[in-house]
Amino acid sequence: MNTLKTVLAAAIAAASFTVPALSQDQQFKLPEQCAAAGGMHHGAHGGAHGGGMGGGMGAMMDMDAQSMTEFQRENMEKMQATMPAMMQGMMNADPDVAFACAMIAHHQGAIDMARVELEYGKDEQLRALAQKIVDAQVKEIDEMTKWIDAHAK
Repeated sequence: MNTLKTVLAAAIAAASFTVPALSQDQQFKLPEQCAAAGGMHHGAHGGAHGGGMGGGMGAMMDMDAQSMTEFQRENMEKMQATMPAMMQGMMNADPDVAFACAMIAHHQGAIDMARVELEYGKDEQLRALAQKIVDAQVKEIDEMTKWIDAHAK
């Protein structure tokens, strides 16, 4: 079971994700154009039917919530919001829109993780890097959102 947790945690970290970028207290939501037709069908919660990775992370959160630290719980909660949005964005029929939508969610996940580091982390070098990530990716989300507004139908 520990191997499964380690592999899942590594996959989540590797895949990490409207303007301005959301504060940690708000719910993440992709731009409206990212749900364009031609992709997967979405249920009431905005995720793909069948649970996908989001459902697996929810089960992991329920199973291990008591053993997680506060920063681990915060990171997992943010990933539960952005991973399904990233997958939803990738399903757009237009490859350019799919890229921009998925990257918005991906960047938001990175911002959220960086903010958790800024709140809980102690290493000044990593805290400085986390702040650079927030600053750069907020700007990139803004650029992609403006592109979507101008080009996506």
